[in-house]
Amino acid sequence: MTRPHLPATPAQPQRRQFIRRSAALGGAALFASLGHHGAWAAGSDKPEKEEVKIGFIPLTDCASVVMASVLGFDQKYGVKIVLSKEASWASVRDKLVNGELDFAHVLYGLVYGVHLGIGGPKKDMAILATLNNNGQAITLSQKLADKGAVDAASLAKLMKSEPREYTFAQTFPTGTHAMWLYYWLASAGIHPFKDAKTIVVPPPQMVANMRVGNMDGFCVGEPWGERAILDKIGVTATTTQDIWPDHPEKVLGTTGDFVRANPNTARAVTAAILDAAKWIDASAANRTEMAKTIAARSYVNTGVEAIEGRIQGQYDNGLGKRWEDKHPMRFYGGGAASFPYLSDGMWFLTQHKRWGLLAEHPDYLGVARQINRIDIYKQAAAATGTPLPPSELRSSKLLDGKVWDGKDPKAYADSFALKA
Repeated sequence: MTRPHLPATPAQPQRRQFIRRSAALGGAALFASLGHHGAWAAGSDKPEKEEVKIGFIPLTDCASVVMASVLGFDQKYGVKIVLSKEASWASVRDKLVNGELDFAHVLYGLVYGVHLGIGGPKKDMAILATLNNNGQAITLSQKLADKGAVDAASLAKLMKSEPREYTFAQTFPTGTHAMWLYYWLASAGIHPFKDAKTIVVPPPQMVANMRVGNMDGFCVGEPWGERAILDKIGVTATTTQDIWPDHPEKVLGTTGDFVRANPNTARAVTAAILDAAKWIDASAANRTEMAKTIAARSYVNTGVEAIEGRIQGQYDNGLGKRWEDKHPMRFYGGGAASFPYLSDGMWFLTQHKRWGLLAEHPDYLGVARQINRIDIYKQAAAATGTPLPPSELRSSKLLDGKVWDGKDPKAYADSFALKA
């Protein structure tokens, strides 16, 4: 199978050689300083499986998985990443569970849902790293915007003054976009199940479905929020980083069985993706190259203009408001964006309980420790010179003023006025 390549342009060979040389030089210096000299690819550290298949959905935040392959970071750790473009999160779930995929760029909450048997077949799952923070958006249709519904408060007002069935789309029942959408609607007093209809639509199909009037709004990852604005069919009502600054989003997911059978492979792939994440976040120029790469038909399949602005933090809501976002999508963040915090996983469980996806309170911390393989992450962090945070828990304040720190998940889950 051939290695994925950068999109064809007249300067293609030179650009590919330049970014590969730049990435390789940085990696070589780090490897020499660590004294490994290729030890990760041989001897006791040799990956048990040297060619791995990684699924991804056409979204901007698949970038570190794609660039790990394109830039050859995988080869540095003795593995070859074979990328598999998937049509939906349900497909990613099924292929992970049945072993057709070794790893995937996948929704945080999807992994937790499968582990607990509330998001399809029950299977022990593992998260090896967080792939990104931030970078999703809630889009409202141009028709709603024309009636004055441009944010949560004005949407709630319109829904009361013009009652009908309002339909909102997310991407997977236990996934991140469902939880951001529900949290945002509830913050304005809109019950996501009693006051509205929610449906599941695969990310690349969101814009087309809004164009034909199948939904009033949707929550999805970029570039599809920006694409809706460029196509003049929707406006950005909020970004997900406005709901939770530096929130967890996609993860490097696999099954518990795979990690148990292939711990060296799990470490090698995690290290390759950490290197790619570090490369992306290193400069605006690298982000531009990344945007040009993943825009190709074999990856996200959209114009570079739909990716590059927001990946650089430049936002336009489609209503004339432009700003430089303080919390744009980040892949590495000095290691803070990549670490699989236990509190991040536990937060999704609190929302699953809030909305009735879980009938009883789970062992929040116990489940997070089972899924988030911090041991594998720490090995990959050592190989890549990635700093570790001082704690496996972190504290954040969400848009409604509630503080989440992971210390009392049961009380937090029960504290919401709007719930199932």
